[in-house]
Amino acid sequence: MAKRLFDIFFASVGLLALSPILLFIAIWIKLNSSGPVFFRQERVGQYGQLFSIHKFRTMYTQQSNQCMQLTVGNDSRITSAGFFLRRYKIDELPQLIDVLFGTMSLVGPRPEVPKYVACYPDDLRELVLSVKPGITDLASIEFKDESSILGQSDNPELTYQTDILPIKLDYYVRYAKKNDLLTDFKLILRTLKAVLLAGR
Repeated sequence: MAKRLFDIFFASVGLLALSPILLFIAIWIKLNSSGPVFFRQERVGQYGQLFSIHKFRTMYTQQSNQCMQLTVGNDSRITSAGFFLRRYKIDELPQLIDVLFGTMSLVGPRPEVPKYVACYPDDLRELVLSVKPGITDLASIEFKDESSILGQSDNPELTYQTDILPIKLDYYVRYAKKNDLLTDFKLILRTLKAVLLAGR
């Protein structure tokens, strides 16, 4: 209950405080390329329930639904506005809506698409999915340059599944086993620091 109240309070404050910036970004996206402001994608949530995650659209509409579900390096599908939004993780801000809806938390394992959740070992899948997915977590901080890493691979999908996902899964498991509001608060501060340093 305390975590849910924590999420509702800070998500509400965040949406209210950032509303002028969010409106500006929405207008920028519409002016930058044709298509909707938001991108929605099916992700796996708590207890394996599927939900549609909210993000600011950062790709050209005709290319955003291509089969590859990873973003790699200077991906040609990304709009000029999208590169900026992704660099500073601004495209993730609409997930505050998902937090209010109760499908996500501010902090928790990042929600993966079903394709990658299917790669989890059965016992670890149950543990990771026992908590709500979050906007940020330790894996998000440690792999903030994931797109660049994948851009150096000849086979990004394989690199993600064999090299990156197992490490992320370890972070997810550690969080699921031990999470509290103090841990959440510390991870939020670390996330803000990582975002602020992204342009340096």
